[in-house]
Amino acid sequence: MKQKNKKILILSCIILIFFIALSISSSANPPPDSGCDPADPTCPIDGGVSVLVAIGIGLGYKKSIKKK
Repeated sequence: MKQKNKKILILSCIILIFFIALSISSSANPPPDSGCDPADPTCPIDGGVSVLVAIGIGLGYKKSIKKK
């Protein structure tokens, strides 16, 4: 019975955090226009690419540790 209550509590916390984050992001001011044309090669890369690179590095590190 305690295991079931723990799962319900964790799921409730995750849902609560999701809705809080959703309400915060929806009430935020829109970001200012950077004035950068995406076709321009000097335009900075969005942070999403950085996150994907970090995930790739993490997965590569994890696989290299498993092989040892």
